[in-house]
Amino acid sequence: MYTTEQIRATLKEFFGFDQFKANQEDIVRCLLEGHNVFVLMPTGGGKSLCYQLPALLMEGVAVVISPLIALMKNQVDAVRYMSHTGSTAHFLNSSLSKAAAEEVKRDVREGRTKMLYVAPESLTKQETIDFLHAVGVSFYAIDEAHCISEWGHDFRPEYRRIAESVARIGKAPIIALTATATDKVRTDIKKNLGIPDAIEFKSSFNRPNLYYEIRPKTADIDKEIIRFVKAHEGKSGIIYCLSRKRVEVLAEILQANDIKAEAYHAGLDTARRSETQDNFLMERIDVIVATIAFGMGIDKPDVRFVIHYDMPKSLEGYYQETGRAGRDGGEGICMAFYQRKDLRKLEKFMEGKPLAEQDIGRQLLAETQAYAESSVCRRRLLLHYFGEDYEPDNCHNCDNCLHPHEHIEGQAMLLCVLTAIQATGERFREDYIRDFVKGEATEEIRAYRHDELEEFGIGEEHDPDIWSAVIRQALLSGYLYKEIENYGVLRLTDAGRAFINKPKPFLIVLDRKFSDEESHMEHAPAGDALDPILFKMLSTLRGQVARENNVPPYVIFQDPSLEAMATVYPQTEEELLNIPGVGTGKAKRYGKRFCELIKKHCEENEIERPEDMRIRTVANKSKLKVSIIQSIDRKVNLEDLAAAQNIDYETLLDEIDAIVYSGTKLDIDYYIREILDDDQIQDIYQYFRESESDDIDSALDEFGDEFEEDELRLVRIKFLSELAN
Repeated sequence: MYTTEQIRATLKEFFGFDQFKANQEDIVRCLLEGHNVFVLMPTGGGKSLCYQLPALLMEGVAVVISPLIALMKNQVDAVRYMSHTGSTAHFLNSSLSKAAAEEVKRDVREGRTKMLYVAPESLTKQETIDFLHAVGVSFYAIDEAHCISEWGHDFRPEYRRIAESVARIGKAPIIALTATATDKVRTDIKKNLGIPDAIEFKSSFNRPNLYYEIRPKTADIDKEIIRFVKAHEGKSGIIYCLSRKRVEVLAEILQANDIKAEAYHAGLDTARRSETQDNFLMERIDVIVATIAFGMGIDKPDVRFVIHYDMPKSLEGYYQETGRAGRDGGEGICMAFYQRKDLRKLEKFMEGKPLAEQDIGRQLLAETQAYAESSVCRRRLLLHYFGEDYEPDNCHNCDNCLHPHEHIEGQAMLLCVLTAIQATGERFREDYIRDFVKGEATEEIRAYRHDELEEFGIGEEHDPDIWSAVIRQALLSGYLYKEIENYGVLRLTDAGRAFINKPKPFLIVLDRKFSDEESHMEHAPAGDALDPILFKMLSTLRGQVARENNVPPYVIFQDPSLEAMATVYPQTEEELLNIPGVGTGKAKRYGKRFCELIKKHCEENEIERPEDMRIRTVANKSKLKVSIIQSIDRKVNLEDLAAAQNIDYETLLDEIDAIVYSGTKLDIDYYIREILDDDQIQDIYQYFRESESDDIDSALDEFGDEFEEDELRLVRIKFLSELAN
């Protein structure tokens, strides 16, 4: 047995602490006594100490299974730094040369190594299994254990094989650790590892020092981020993007604006990723722009802000990534930019995956949408998602609490929802109940003949947009619970049944409005900064130029471009290139007259131009754009081009749109004529020539089912390229 004195002496000697945090000591004791342990502890809570300290005390080597090579290196370096010898911890993975791997094995065989970090892929190799079987394992520590579960935010198939490898190496206690896991994920992890009896330790998920905020995502996002980072100059921050391409472009934009930033994603070579990580830890740079490949186990306590350029695929991912801010208990700003369009794209990426996986993915996205659009305390929503009650209605440290939204009496609406769930047998998900309450006889509702029930349409008189907020807040208040493992079915609690029998007051707060129109804005300057007189003058000039060229006004410049001009007052062709939707072609063709008008207006009205003009953009023609232009010149099939660039077809059309809107001419006739005949092309072309708008939804309404959205987009590209450029 290990005495309290031994344990605390090791804590002081290696970690420099006089006492443990929270339940660390109980976790350590359980493992030392040979029990299986499951640890759920938020980022910054001290998970690694829970297995590092027992490893130092126990006989044999602790096998630590970790998902990323960079993470292993970081943790091994940390252990070596606090120990007396460089052989106390090692990692064994594909990055080591054969000689280096043999040196590691020698240290392990001779008992000098107490912790051996391995990747799950390495653990399945027969060579590794034979080696570990021979040396004697003290225990297995599975870090980032949420990777085991298909319901987790970072599922990795190779993690599902850990239990099989452990059985072949030899029995020893298992400790599974994660910073984020719902009840469903925890059950899944323990079942897969074969440790249903594991003693479970669950710390509070509440991080009081973290401030949560959601902002609408518009094309002003880059400027917003630049202003924010400059306002927090010298502070460390992480900006997460979903795509590698966006990571690289944003890092370039930050660099162009004198911000010390670097890109980080799995597509970079190992040396570059390692160097970037070290630069961040050593504070040679302030900001990392990254995909989720960055951050696991990064021991930097003073990250002051985490920005999500795109909303993650799940609330677990969001919580995990925001958790990297303020680990020292100091300032931690967590800001995310949201538009519904992003979630629709993520949903589209699931197509082709197994149906069960698609269903899980959609449920996780629905939770993310609910969090982003809700006006309820964000801390309360997050903690509820992880099965923790947060009693206060106001945390005083999120955007919704600092700027409260309208509350209305919702007793009647809650009664509608609870009654509908009861009437339909407590067997359906939120979307079904919403439709039932609103009286929408969907195909599914008709199939169950629920449109014949007396309660069908019970909430018709109320605002149809309110039902998501009612259901969400009923869950928070304990009137409902959601069976996640049963596809998100809503069920009544005892409190919910009591409410039906005896209703009482129930205040609800209305959801925030994130309209689709807001999502499609290309540039949204602050309303109070826009110069309405100049905007009107620019609109008049645009109309004049359009008539001279016999094209619709939007072909010259779109409204968002004019709004930006009336906000930041560009007066040279170079400055005009900073305006969204203005490329070199448009700047040369039309720019002079617009710049002259703006300059004259500024002089006559003694206008001092804003700081915004100093925000520099990077060159419009990124590598991808150049590659697209060159491929179209060679008449490459667009579907083949999308596959070659590793992007989906819709994203390729987005890129081509951006190219032609910025003023570059592209000839895609060779591709269009494979899809449409001359009469069809002419019909669509003429529509855009006569229309006052280039909006695709309006075009779809005009043509009905005659054309697909992609067909309309292709002809719009042809039209803009020929007439605007």
